[in-house]
Amino acid sequence: MRPDGPPLGLLLASTSKAVSRAFSGALAESGGSIPIWLIVSALKNERRRTQVDLARAIGIEGPTLTRHLDGMEQSGLVQRKRGTLDRRAIEVELTRSGHALHARLLKAVISFNHNLRSGLSGEDETTLRTLLRRLQENIRERP
Repeated sequence: MRPDGPPLGLLLASTSKAVSRAFSGALAESGGSIPIWLIVSALKNERRRTQVDLARAIGIEGPTLTRHLDGMEQSGLVQRKRGTLDRRAIEVELTRSGHALHARLLKAVISFNHNLRSGLSGEDETTLRTLLRRLQENIRERP
């Protein structure tokens, strides 16, 4: 049986790219990026984290996180210092400027999410979330 349009995987991939580009643009307009948003959000939720814990929390590799933190530290958004309990650990926390950036980015995220969901009913959104989770389960079940 032929599908009624492009293969579902292709449609999903192209939609994902379009949403990602638009989300990146919305964050950039407020002075951020997706990695910066993930970092400031994680630090906002837990005031001080080690770099290792932060990398795990946001799902990126340590060296990639270090590169982002270097830039954020130079911009005055975060500060890093040796751990108090484990001197080998590097703890990261938001500065006052980092908290201000989080507030700006949060507004952008809320606005973007509102625009993305326009035209969807609550039932539509629930169905979409259910279907997306199901697609993830389907591909995880395959060897």
